[in-house]
Amino acid sequence: MSKRSRRAAPAAVGTGAARPTVTVCRGCCCGTPKVPGLDHAAQLRELRQAVGGAATVRVTDCLDACERANVIVVQPSSVGRKAGGRPLWLGLVNDPDATADIAAWVESGGPGITEPPGILDLYAFSPSRRVRAELHDE
Repeated sequence: MSKRSRRAAPAAVGTGAARPTVTVCRGCCCGTPKVPGLDHAAQLRELRQAVGGAATVRVTDCLDACERANVIVVQPSSVGRKAGGRPLWLGLVNDPDATADIAAWVESGGPGITEPPGILDLYAFSPSRRVRAELHDE
């Protein structure tokens, strides 16, 4: 097997590139009692249920944007990326309505496919280049 065919094999499996990816921070601040008044387990459960098979939802350790806990990053599908979609970083997602808005947008296609609802502008932020590079967004 050539190196070229080995590199192509993971893409053929389609482990998530065909769908948007929703990364939920659950590090040192996000998803902890440091953000009071939110059932963090329920937030994650509801997000997973709401997007169903429309996206891959993954939990990660600290995304180093602690001042904006809880942080969620929505990354485009391969089709969305080809259409110009880029990851959208959302902070202070500490309200069930915000989680529902994110889920509805992702379910309708997410970055590059559909525009996010305007309300998500209130949560959007740009992380440092170093943080983006660590999540392989650049």
